[in-house]
Amino acid sequence: MAITITADSLIKLPQKQKAYILVGILALIAGLYWYLLYNPKTAELAGLNVRLEQLQAELNESMAIAADLPRFKAEVARLNEELKKALLELPDKKEIPSLLTNISKLGIESGLEFIRFKPMNEVPSGFYAKVPVEIILKGSYHEVATFIDKVSKLSRIVNITDINMSGAKEEGGKVILTTPCLATTYRFIEGESAKK
Repeated sequence: MAITITADSLIKLPQKQKAYILVGILALIAGLYWYLLYNPKTAELAGLNVRLEQLQAELNESMAIAADLPRFKAEVARLNEELKKALLELPDKKEIPSLLTNISKLGIESGLEFIRFKPMNEVPSGFYAKVPVEIILKGSYHEVATFIDKVSKLSRIVNITDINMSGAKEEGGKVILTTPCLATTYRFIEGESAKK
């Protein structure tokens, strides 16, 4: 049984039924609009609002960084100066022999006799290498202390460790000690060897 609705039959319906049909048609249109257009656009708008908040946060962070750019540039300049100073304290390979010669001269100026002055193999450690030198000194306690003090005032980093004073003998009115120790300086490693 098929129901056929014609324009004449609709016109002949009472006003109340016409109003119900009109309300039904409007409700159907509103439902389709909500389901097909409004709801998807609302979800898309919510997603875009979240993205907008993220972009706003990134923009605020970037603006804060841009506002601090002069401070960051000053910090980079300060760090570059510190690097230059550190490189002055870490000689390269060419300067190690002259540094060792200076250490030897300081010992002689302090009145010490070098029994042994033997550079040992370098020990790489990141961007620098340790350059140990085995030293055996002969002289008084005061002369050894003067030597260590002079070495500590060098512009280069030199550590004197493993100091062992022994064999005290009186010579020429003063007590002479044999003092083995380890002098360690550091060398800057450039390029590929630093990466390894």
